[in-house]
Amino acid sequence: MFLAVNKACCRYALGTRMCIAFQRLSLTTSSTAAAEQSQAEQSTSADTGTVSSSAHRNLPLMTSRPLAHLPLHAKPKQVWLETLSTSEDEKLGFVDLHPDIFATFPRIDILWFNVFWQRLYRYVDYRHVKNRAEMRGGGRKPWPQKGTGRARQGSIRAPHFIRGGKTYGPRGPTSYFFMIPKYMRILGLRAALSVKLAQDNLHIVDSLDMPTDDPEYLKDLVESRDWGLSVLFVDDTDVAPKNIALATDRIKPYNIMPVYGLNVYSMLKHETVVLTLAALERIEERLLRQMHSVEFREVPFQTLKQQGYC
Repeated sequence: MFLAVNKACCRYALGTRMCIAFQRLSLTTSSTAAAEQSQAEQSTSADTGTVSSSAHRNLPLMTSRPLAHLPLHAKPKQVWLETLSTSEDEKLGFVDLHPDIFATFPRIDILWFNVFWQRLYRYVDYRHVKNRAEMRGGGRKPWPQKGTGRARQGSIRAPHFIRGGKTYGPRGPTSYFFMIPKYMRILGLRAALSVKLAQDNLHIVDSLDMPTDDPEYLKDLVESRDWGLSVLFVDDTDVAPKNIALATDRIKPYNIMPVYGLNVYSMLKHETVVLTLAALERIEERLLRQMHSVEFREVPFQTLKQQGYC
């Protein structure tokens, strides 16, 4: 009888514990389900709010484009894609820039030498002075050879006479044209573009289309975006849209240039450089093709060979 009572008590205690555990489990499950449901409702409302707010604010889209010869250790540079269709600073998205072109070390010596070359190769010295043979007069001997006590002379147009011909004077026109190596020109363009990007003076636009040809519209656009006093617009063709061509024609510090004429001197002369997407593609394609050519790769070895190390 004692054993039966003990067994009954044990069964009762075990059943009670199981009931308590089951109740706790059911409470935990219900609370977890309620939490998950509330979290799902919050996320749904948050997503709805995000969609509505993004639709309301017109958030820019993340855009990317394939980059050729991208180094494994470098990441593309990203800049805003802007537009000239509105005077407000409206962003259309992001644009990836090649790090080998827009993130180059700023070689000030290369920039200086490119500017020096561009200013000198187009200079022509037109100074020209006559020598004694080109001067008028002086054909006869001014006095006899002997008997006068004077030094012997053969012509009054000799260089030591007043109004005589000049010896070793400038014999223009003289051209100072010369060419620097191709790798220095390429490195100068890369350094100039990198400096402009680092100074936040390089901007990318979708195109050069403007809604009007009024110069005041372009002035307000440049002032509202803080592009400075002088702007260089670069497009992939030499035929600019009509509106921006008429607007920049009346504003001297604003200039348009085709991509094949882009140079270091013009970029450093203007405070801001504005590139179109088509011009950006063309610049990267041309520079990368030259950078990865056989001629460009053999430059260090040719330099060592000239110095006698090879």
